[in-house]
Amino acid sequence: MEESIFQPYLGTRSIFKMDREILRPSYIPERLPHRESHIDQLAQILVTALKGERPSNVLIFGKTGTGKTAVVKKIENEFRKADGARMVQYFYLNCEIVDTPYGVLQSIGNKLMENFHQRIPFTGLSTDRVYNLLREKLDEEKRVVIVALDEIDKIVQKNGDDILYQLLKINDDLSKARVSLIGISNDLKFTEYLDPRVRSRLADEKMVFPPYNAEELFDILSERARLAFENGTAEDAVLHLISALAAQEHGDARRALDLLRVSAELAERQGDEHITEEHVQRAKNKIELDTVIEAVKSLPTQSKVILLGILLNEEIGNAKLTTGEVYTTYRELCRKTGIVPLTQRRVTDLISELDMLGLVHARVRSFGRGGRTKEIQASVPPLDVKKVLEKDEILAEARGYRLKVQTTLL
Repeated sequence: MEESIFQPYLGTRSIFKMDREILRPSYIPERLPHRESHIDQLAQILVTALKGERPSNVLIFGKTGTGKTAVVKKIENEFRKADGARMVQYFYLNCEIVDTPYGVLQSIGNKLMENFHQRIPFTGLSTDRVYNLLREKLDEEKRVVIVALDEIDKIVQKNGDDILYQLLKINDDLSKARVSLIGISNDLKFTEYLDPRVRSRLADEKMVFPPYNAEELFDILSERARLAFENGTAEDAVLHLISALAAQEHGDARRALDLLRVSAELAERQGDEHITEEHVQRAKNKIELDTVIEAVKSLPTQSKVILLGILLNEEIGNAKLTTGEVYTTYRELCRKTGIVPLTQRRVTDLISELDMLGLVHARVRSFGRGGRTKEIQASVPPLDVKKVLEKDEILAEARGYRLKVQTTLL
C-alpha cells in the first residue's frame, strides 16, 4: 500500500503536552489573570438573577483581546455551578454571526425550546410573529433570562437599534419571566448612534476593559504555557518577547496567544524542543502576512484592480506613483478585464480606503507653486499579494500581465 504524504509527520514528537486549543482565544481558563475585579463587578450586578429578580443591563466596552468575551463566558460557567441556577438561563450570541433582528429573536427562542418540533424556522415568519412566539415561550415559567450580545455594534450598524428596543421593552409584556441584556462592544462611540430611550435603558451599568500591558500579557502567557507545554519548552525570555510585541499593538491578548501558538507550531514542524526568539519573529511575519492576505481577499473588485495596478507599476520600477499614473494603469486593466471603469475622483477615494487598511501608503507631496499631488506606493509583499489578486476570477484576463516600461525623454 502506498505511503500517505502525512506519514513522515505523524511520527514527530508533539511540542504540546496538552491540547493546543488551550492557546486559542476560545478557550476559557479557570483563572483569568488581571480580570478578577471585572469578574467580581459583573457577578455583583448579576447575582440578583439568582434571587429571581431582574439584574441591571450592562454595557461592556474594550478593544479586541482585552478579555471581554472570556469574562462574560466565565460568568456563564459560574451560573451553572450556583445555587438557584435553575431559575436563570444565560444565552451568549455573537452578532457578527447572528446579524439580523430575526436571527437574534429566533436564536433566543430556539434555545428556550427544548422540544425540537416547536422550533422557529430560519426564515419565513415576520419579525413581529417571532417576537410574539419568543414572548409566549419566555412567559411559560418564572425565570430570569440573561442575553449576552457580543459585537453588539455590528447589528446596530447593519440594522439600526429596533432589535435592542424590542428586547429592552420585552419586560413590559411579560408577567412571569424577566430579561436582562449584556452588550459587548469594542467601539466606545457606538452608543452615540442609539435612540436616547434605548441608550438610557441599555447602559444601566457600564464597564470598560483597558488594554493589557506587557507584564499582564506575560502573566497570561505564563499561565497558558504552563498548561500547554512541558517545563522549559517556552522560556521566560520568549514569553517576554511575545508580550512586548503584543503590548506594542494595543495590548491584545488574542494576538499574544496566537503568536505563542504559531511559534510553537513552527518549532514543532522543525523538530525543535524549545521555542526560540527566531521562531517568534517568523511567527510574527506569518501572522502579519495572513492578516494582509485576508484583507486583500475581502476587497471589492474595483479596489483589487487599483491595488494590482500599483503592484504592476512596482514590478517595472515605478515605486512612487501619482494619482494620475495609478488611474492610467487602472484604466488599462479595466480595458483588459472588461470591468467598467470608475471616475478618477472615485478611484482617489478608493486609494484613501486602501491607505486606511494599510495596504498602500499615500502621502500628499507639496511642490510649492507647482501644486500638490499624492505619492502612492504599495506597503504589502508584492509577490504574495499579486498571487491572491490573480486568483480572482474577474481579474483572470490580467494574469501574468506586465506593464510596458515607460521611457521618458530627457
